[in-house]
Amino acid sequence: MSDARSSESGFPIQGVYTAADLPADLDARLGEPGEFPYTRGVYPTMYTSRPWTMRQYAGFGTATESNARYHQLLRAGTMGLSVAFDLPTQMGYDSDDPIAHGEVGKVGVAIDSIEDMRTLFGGIPLDKVSTSMTINAPGSVLLLLYQLVAEENGVPGAALNGTIQNDILKECIARGTYIFPPKPSLRLVADTFAYCRAEVPKWNTISISGYHMAEAGASPAQEVAFTLANGVEYVRAALAAGLAVDDFAPRLSFFFVARTTLLEEVAKFRAARRIWARLMRDEFGAKNPKSMMLRFHTQTAGVQLTAQQPEVNLVRVAVQGLGAVLGGTQSLHTNSFDEAIALPTEKAARLALRTQQVLAYETDLTATVDPFAGSYVVEAMTAEVEAAATELMDRVFDYGSAVDAIEAGFQKREIEQSAYRIAQEIDSGERVVVGLNRFQIDEEEPYEPLRVDPAIEAAQGERLARLRAERDSGAVERALAELRAAAEGDTNVLYPMKEALRARATVGEVCGTLREVWGIYRPSDRF
Repeated sequence: MSDARSSESGFPIQGVYTAADLPADLDARLGEPGEFPYTRGVYPTMYTSRPWTMRQYAGFGTATESNARYHQLLRAGTMGLSVAFDLPTQMGYDSDDPIAHGEVGKVGVAIDSIEDMRTLFGGIPLDKVSTSMTINAPGSVLLLLYQLVAEENGVPGAALNGTIQNDILKECIARGTYIFPPKPSLRLVADTFAYCRAEVPKWNTISISGYHMAEAGASPAQEVAFTLANGVEYVRAALAAGLAVDDFAPRLSFFFVARTTLLEEVAKFRAARRIWARLMRDEFGAKNPKSMMLRFHTQTAGVQLTAQQPEVNLVRVAVQGLGAVLGGTQSLHTNSFDEAIALPTEKAARLALRTQQVLAYETDLTATVDPFAGSYVVEAMTAEVEAAATELMDRVFDYGSAVDAIEAGFQKREIEQSAYRIAQEIDSGERVVVGLNRFQIDEEEPYEPLRVDPAIEAAQGERLARLRAERDSGAVERALAELRAAAEGDTNVLYPMKEALRARATVGEVCGTLREVWGIYRPSDRF
């Protein structure tokens, strides 16, 4: 980096910290574990009573292939599944739609209908596992398919545990898999909050994500600020829809990255909890302590993995995972060492899980809560990240709201400037990336990545053709008409959406119906 004493967020790192660097009101900023402001963790005992949930992000090709990988991960000891969907599914298109050509099954599993979802979770006890689904614009559609499959297997909604990402604002800032304009998108989020409170009460209805902004180049302070500002927008949308804050806020969850800069990452997680707790109590009047708890999932930083000397990524992932655990995450996904090259092989995915298991069972990390509490450097850094993130949030709200700031391009512009600075530092060699710009080797060892069979697209098309030939087309048309009426009005769209999916309407047909009513979002559109 251009300044070896500068943090990722831009504040100076001192060579030595003393008690003089601690905030004067440290005791108030800390509190006790499991108590406001939750700096030391959201639960009193944290990992001393049970470790974090170990998730592995998987999904590729067909539902059959992904199901086999899930069973392998469960046998290896993973405690939660995390589903990757292909781009057509993420964008609400069926595999036989012309726009899906060449992308079916590439970056995740293709899910077109309830039949694919049955196959994806075949033989998996849905009342015993926690499932996270990385899906945003059609998040409610995939959740309902999951619930329908669970009900077919005798598992009621009240017994389901998991998360849908469902974070549309982050898509507009950093990722791009949006469908509908922001206003109906926020309505869909609020409808999902209300539906899950009544029907799937233990489900986390949104995972407000900083991860993808960090992968796009956001600094730790930017990641916290823009994520929590989006969280404020979702809270306001739910309140505007008539929900009481303590009715939905306990089911909000967040999603952050873990970088190799371990000390600042630990500080980042602690600062984020503190900021959110105060926002929920002081701005939104939350009374339930669970409404103030920032619970989050962490994934190690894919953007920091290298295709050069990929085995070195095992070390990076271990350091990143360590930072997430020391920072108090509720669940963790550790990337496979080969993800910079292709979809992970079975062995690589198992090694990634073993990394977490070593942290949980071979170290003393789980023996005590918040081991860095009182550390001169970590407490000082926590205060620095908190101040920087709060200042950035104020700049967001100067536009009026997170949505107004997105429309003005503020968050995207800030992230791009950060990403450009990082790229310059790597190119110049000021920022060392082992194996990339220093400590290179003359010849890379051969590596055989996992390949996705291009025949998958044709097979999915054949499945869809059979589905449409065998189902009751009249029932599907009537169910989609009910969905259209709900979307045109103000009733909760998830109830008719569920019935359409039960009648074997496809993901593309459901999303297409909503497109007809709500339109599609283009970045040039005003919010």
